[in-house]
Amino acid sequence: MGSHTFFAICLLHSTIALSCGALMMFYRNEISVFGHGNETAIKLLGSTPHDQLLIQVSDSFAGLLLCVIGVLLFMVSFVRDKEFQSFFAKGFVLVHVSAAVWRVYFERRVEELSRDWPRQVVGDFLLAASWVFFLVYSWREKYD
Repeated sequence: MGSHTFFAICLLHSTIALSCGALMMFYRNEISVFGHGNETAIKLLGSTPHDQLLIQVSDSFAGLLLCVIGVLLFMVSFVRDKEFQSFFAKGFVLVHVSAAVWRVYFERRVEELSRDWPRQVVGDFLLAASWVFFLVYSWREKYD
């Protein structure tokens, strides 16, 4: 039963990563306005054409990386080895907690992003919690 839970969580995270990545690559301005508000989005675009191009390339590359992560999560969802699933889940808990720590210590210092980081930290912890849920569920199944 644990493998079905792993499959579902991987598919959920894969869908989130692919959706966010595609939106970042193709609808960068709209997503920035949706996520940060119009005023902050304008500030985040950059002030010179060189800055704007650099930011656009950076955002597109981050979106591409999210798409790659989504595809990898989709592929990994079919692995049935319980030990690998547990190792993978622990790794992703670490990744999401690290992202939250990054936001707390660094993103909150960026004036334009200072009001958005608490919401994003909550999102990071919710994503980590889904992997913790899987780990608790698989431990319970293992020791019952």
